[in-house]
Parts: sequence; structure tokens; C-alpha cells
Amino acid sequence: MVPYEGAFIPVVVRNYTRDDFEAMISLQAECFPPPFPEELWWNEEQLENHVRLFPEGAICVEYKGRIIGSMTGLRVDFDSKEPEHKWEDVTDNGYIRTHKPDGNTLYIVDICNSPAFRKAGLGKLMMQANYQLAVKLDVKRVLGGGRIPGYGKVAGEMSAEQYVEKVVQGTLKDPVVTFLLRCGRMPVTLIENYLEDEESHNYALLMEWKNPFRTD
Repeated sequence: MVPYEGAFIPVVVRNYTRDDFEAMISLQAECFPPPFPEELWWNEEQLENHVRLFPEGAICVEYKGRIIGSMTGLRVDFDSKEPEHKWEDVTDNGYIRTHKPDGNTLYIVDICNSPAFRKAGLGKLMMQANYQLAVKLDVKRVLGGGRIPGYGKVAGEMSAEQYVEKVVQGTLKDPVVTFLLRCGRMPVTLIENYLEDEESHNYALLMEWKNPFRTD
């Protein structure tokens, strides 16, 4: 059950399948309108790879037969001493052919929630599902680059580093980074040219959740 318009509604967290491809693409269009690049929405070939190469990492939330949220992941080997990377390189442009079945890290490729349900806590629900998956797989961490879409509004006043510092300190709120902090993700490093993203000026804050059941 999740909160929605003053009540609570029943939702189902599950893995998406081939039968959901059309709904997944429609959800992407709904969640990422212009100026977000349309070519970065999922296509069927990408989705086919998600459910074939790493079906456990293909997560969605369903309400009354409608997909209202999704989160996609893959496993990679991450070296904390060399954290710099681009989204397109680590995720193979979303095709996840870079997935390593024995990778030490569960990497979040994408997360989206239907705008109508953004106050229902779907993102946190799916993130918790990923944390549970990370524990089950015994990986070191959950990792991903968080967009900083709020930065575009203040880019003329401060650097991206200053913006992120204020968000982490709590003096500013960012739609993505603040959400990830509330989910228990911690900052690793700010990455320039992570993803083509006008609102974020192509920056992203790499953030991780460390598996508490790992000692290394």
C-alpha cells in the first residue's frame, strides 16, 4: 500500500517482462518530456536485453494493470579508486551488454515514476527492492549517477560543486539528489559530462548504498 490523494492504494512491485514493453516506453515518454532527449527513452531492443540479460534488475510498480514506475539495473565491476565514467559507457547506452553476472556492484541504469504518482513513494519502494536484491546477490554496493536537474535554475549563481554541496547539506533541495539521500544513498563524486541532460548541465552526482552485510 502506498499513499495517494489522501488514501492508500495497493500496488505490486515486480519484474517487468516482454509483455510490458509498450507500457514501459509510454512511461518513459510521460516521465521524461522535452528538453530531455527523446532518443534516450527505452526502445524495444534495450528492453529485450534488460529482461534477457538481467531479469532480476528489471523492476516495475503496477497499479490496476498500469505500470506507474520502473527501475532498471545491471551488475558491473566498480573500482572506487577510478570512479569517473559516463552513463553511456557503463550501461552500454542502456542496452546493458556490459552486464557482468559476477560483478561486484548493482548499478542503477534508470528510474522513472509517473508524474501523477510522484508523491506516492514509488521510487523509495523500488530502491528498497534493489537494496534487497543487492543483499541477495551479495554485491558490495548499489551505485548510480543521480541527475541534478535543479542545478539548471541556479547555474549562473554557483558551480555544480557548490550546488551539490548545498543540496547535501540540506540548504537546497534537488528533485533527484535529495530523493536519493532520503533513500540512504551517499555521495561518491560529481561527474562532468555523465549524460546529455540540459537541466543538469550534463552533470551527475555518483551515489552509493553500501551493502551492510559485506565486510570488505
